[in-house]
Amino acid sequence: MHTEKLSISLTPEAIGVIDAYRTAHAIKSRSQVIEQALRRLREDDLESAYREASAADAADWDTTAGDGLSHEAW
Repeated sequence: MHTEKLSISLTPEAIGVIDAYRTAHAIKSRSQVIEQALRRLREDDLESAYREASAADAADWDTTAGDGLSHEAW
């Protein structure tokens, strides 16, 4: 996997959270903790987008869900 080194500035409290999480979950490096956090942020955004799309399409789904299926033998 290709990686790129970055330099970031964090508060001592943020570093403490990273280190505590790393220790508690037996994660090898701070970078892995950050990668996991970013992955979860991305998943949260996707979950919100799916939830929003589902709510927006609910009325359309109700009117089309049975289209063509009323006489089918399911």
